Order: sequence, then structure tokens, then C-alpha cells
Amino acid sequence: MASNQRKVAITGATGYMGRALTTQLVARGHDVRALIRPGSRHRVIAGAEPVTLDLFNVSELARALWDRDTVVHLVGTAHPNPSKAEEFRRVDLPAARACIAAAARNGLPHFVYVSVAHPAPVMQAYIATRVDAERELAKTGLTATILRPWYVLGPGHRWPVVLKPFYAVAQLIPGMRAGAQRLNLVTLEQMVDALVEAVEHPPRDGAGRILEVPQIRRTRAH
Repeated sequence: MASNQRKVAITGATGYMGRALTTQLVARGHDVRALIRPGSRHRVIAGAEPVTLDLFNVSELARALWDRDTVVHLVGTAHPNPSKAEEFRRVDLPAARACIAAAARNGLPHFVYVSVAHPAPVMQAYIATRVDAERELAKTGLTATILRPWYVLGPGHRWPVVLKPFYAVAQLIPGMRAGAQRLNLVTLEQMVDALVEAVEHPPRDGAGRILEVPQIRRTRAH
């Protein structure tokens, strides 16, 4: 049982990161509501409350968030790569804007957003949509935690493991160290731990915090 029980809503709760996070939050005794698209109810983790809605509709989202103290926004394009730039603009950014607007309408106490590490030499369209969403969130004045992973290793998401030797060498070179640390790899377990810790220990009212890759890699949910 978690020492700090929360009423959490998760968008993207049936996805790669969302299912793992939902599993951990339910196991730790939190009241979890999965905000899902039609047809995905069967993928909701047992113990979470499924709510089917239009994830781009601010009014529907606001109704689903009315009694929550935390929202974790995870909706995004699966397996992002440079060829999906249009999908980032069509799906990722509008979904983030809708969730942010709904949370602001309700004065939600804590907004948790998974962004992306930046600057970086690739994935410019993906980074641009996430940075735009961060700006939208900042404008609301909501208390927020923003996590900035680069790539999250896990089942079906392992190809960058071949880059580990590069990261090890780059961190030994002073001019490359900071960039290598900011764009390092995190595991799904590390990411979920960081999200759980963020949910259970929100920043003080009105404050915001940003967790970059080094902080994500060090976090352990207690």
C-alpha cells in the first residue's frame, strides 16, 4: 500500500509505458482511472477503472478528471521515428493540448508529462511537438512534473542497446559528456519508477520540476 495514496488518471494507459505504470500504481494502492480510446477496454490492467472517451475532446477529458488529483499524460505515437513527423503534429500535440486544457479547467493539483530529452541531433519534429506541449503546460500555471527520457528500453524497444559502448566512451570525453548523459538510454523499469515517484511525491503547489535522464536513471520508487 502506498504511503501517499493518489487519485490518478492516465491517458495512454493501454500503451507500452502506460500498462507498466498502471500495474505499479494499482499494486501500490492508488485509485487509477485509465482514460482510453473506444475499443481498448480489454487492454486495461485489472484494478484500474476504464473510462472510454475522445482523448482530443477537452470537455470529455475535464469530466473524466473532475475528481482526480493527478493526471499522467502518455498519449503519443508508437515507435516514434523521423518518418512520423505528420503523426506527431496530428496526434501527439493535439492530445497533449486537450489534456492540458482539461486539467487547467479543473485546476488539477498535479500534471505529469512525459516529454523528450533535448536538444538532440535527430527527431526534430518529435522534439518540437513535445517542447510545444511543455510551453502550453507552463502557461497554465499548473503544478507539473516533466520527464525527459530519450529512448526507453523494454520489450520490443531494444535496438538502441547497440549504442551502449558509444555512450560509455562519450561520457569519458569532456566535450561530449553532458550530451551523452542527457541523451542516454533508460529502461522501462527506471521510467516507471520515476513516474511512480513523481505521482507519490508531487512538487509543492505552483512549482514545477523537470527530470532529465540522469535523474530518471537514479530514481527508485519507495
